[in-house]
Amino acid sequence: MTNESRALWFEGPGRCMLRSEALPAEAGGEATVRALFSGISRGTESLVFEGRVPESEYERMRAPHQAGRFPFPVKYGYAAVGVVEAGPASLVGRPVFCLHPHQDRFRVPTGSVHTLPEDLPPERAVLAANMETALNIIWDARIQPGDRVAVFGAGVVGLMVAYLASRIIGTETMVCDIIEDRLEAARTLGVRFTLPDAIPHDCDVLINASASDVALAAALDHAGCEARIVEASWYGERLAQIPLGGAFHARRLSIVSSQVGTLPPDHRPRWNARRRMAKALQLLADSKLDCLISGETAFQTLADDYARIIGSPATLCHRIRF
Repeated sequence: MTNESRALWFEGPGRCMLRSEALPAEAGGEATVRALFSGISRGTESLVFEGRVPESEYERMRAPHQAGRFPFPVKYGYAAVGVVEAGPASLVGRPVFCLHPHQDRFRVPTGSVHTLPEDLPPERAVLAANMETALNIIWDARIQPGDRVAVFGAGVVGLMVAYLASRIIGTETMVCDIIEDRLEAARTLGVRFTLPDAIPHDCDVLINASASDVALAAALDHAGCEARIVEASWYGERLAQIPLGGAFHARRLSIVSSQVGTLPPDHRPRWNARRRMAKALQLLADSKLDCLISGETAFQTLADDYARIIGSPATLCHRIRF
């Protein structure tokens, strides 16, 4: 076992490379992890890769175990799965998930790793951060049995939100996107797929996970009286235009934000981030969720392939194999 590792660094707008670096000196209460897989979270990572993180958000956007500073150079990512090589006896040899950048070996406090449930393959566990986000959105949306739910944006998070919502008894859940190729993934997950103009006009809960203010406007237009609209996208430096005229006030619509950095207020007395992540890992037991992994790349070629992966609209979660 050596103290050497390699990690992906974003060097400038649209540029990245693999850097060699030494692991920090061993200390008590830590685990050394050998990566098996990591996942590219296309939405957030594209903003980092292209240098579109607003200066006002530099600190709030810091990922756990990030190195460097925004805008560049920065080591970023948060979906690593590996095996513990050294640390407490209870962890050695165990497969774990960690919110860590793309790196082949890393050393972190033991509290940063989450052991995988026995029924969760490491290959699928790269979806854990996305599932945690989707779970938080469901909590913020306050979906009730029987609600008519519309999710705008059939990316990884949007499809996961629709997947979870559709399993709340009695809900009528649909996911919409302008990319019709997402139909197959929605069908695999047992969720109704539709184009945006086919959404009914009296939905109870509408969730925008598309990072498009056009979709947010459509959600407002299709909301029923006193409906709840959840904005789960993040726009970086872009400004979103929201049409608050027309019947917005007469229908007493509510727009709320959802962000995984904090738990919803009504969950904070009982939940913390570690309990939420444990639940997200449990929710990944369904093999149908494998349809959300749209491709795989070897770590050693990642720097050359990254721009293509991020730039392709066909990318959902792209898995890196170490």
